[in-house]
Amino acid sequence: MKTKHALMAMLLAFGLALSGCSNSAPAKNDQSETSEDPAKKSEGVMTYQEYMDADVDSEVVIETYVQNKQSWWEDKASLYTQDPDGAYFIYNAECSQDLYDKLKEGTKIKVTGYKTEWSGEIEVAEGAKIEILDGNYIAPVTNVTDLLGNEEELLKHQNQYVEFKDMTIEPIGDDNAAYLYNYDGSGEEGDDLYFNASKDGKTYNFVVESYLTDKDSDVYKTVKELKVGDTVDMEGYLYWYEGPNPHIIKVSVK
Repeated sequence: MKTKHALMAMLLAFGLALSGCSNSAPAKNDQSETSEDPAKKSEGVMTYQEYMDADVDSEVVIETYVQNKQSWWEDKASLYTQDPDGAYFIYNAECSQDLYDKLKEGTKIKVTGYKTEWSGEIEVAEGAKIEILDGNYIAPVTNVTDLLGNEEELLKHQNQYVEFKDMTIEPIGDDNAAYLYNYDGSGEEGDDLYFNASKDGKTYNFVVESYLTDKDSDVYKTVKELKVGDTVDMEGYLYWYEGPNPHIIKVSVK
């Protein structure tokens, strides 16, 4: 689940700071999959643009598709969701264990709740209600590597599933390690992993958030094996907290 208290402390110079339904993050397809037009909305349901234009604290009704989910706790769950027009983060929605188990990747849902904004992040506020609908859509990955450093353009991809190609692992922390447990190195096995990666001479900070991809996930294990100088491709969800902060779910070393 999105750990707001940790995120408020974690931002570095340009914070590019992500257990899902399983210990490992789901594999994504290069092509979207759908049994219907995933952009079509039912009567009374907002388009993505209408949702973005709605006032903060106003009621919103959206139809979208689950792409990934954070851990279930006390009948609440947070979801990364997307349709062809944009992405939505659903924070701590009402969700029984039975409902959570049914929310597979690509599942179409109707969400009724209130729009909120937190440090630049647009999301559906805690307490939203979820209804499963017929339909399936898996969003394709969007390459945003060339947009690094351009917050205005990256903002257009808020909460989307994105990738970063041909990044170089840079040292982090006082010991010039390849990664840290927590943003300041104060953590231990099982905590979030922070690491630096550069592109075109500029360095950015990334995180593998243990609530989405825990210590037994492939990405967690891969980051622990990284070496300074490695060239990597990465995939994740472009969460926004005072700037773009991708929650990384996949790292491939070249």
